[in-house]
Amino acid sequence: MTDPKNHGKKWTPIEIKELKELSKGNTPTGLIAHKLGRTEDAVEAKASEKNISLKPTNKSPYDRKVSNAKKAKK
Repeated sequence: MTDPKNHGKKWTPIEIKELKELSKGNTPTGLIAHKLGRTEDAVEAKASEKNISLKPTNKSPYDRKVSNAKKAKK
């Protein structure tokens, strides 16, 4: 398995801002890691360092509108 594209690189302010936005959007940690080119461990460590919660909020999970629309049609 190859390392993510940003493995070992310093986090940029833009990446930290994106991490905050994705976490607020109820995005799963694995998807955040993929989008940022980081490992899940790196995302969790940075979120903890910056006091960003990765726990799901009490709303529909990320991008479930499509699957819910499909269920409604059945």
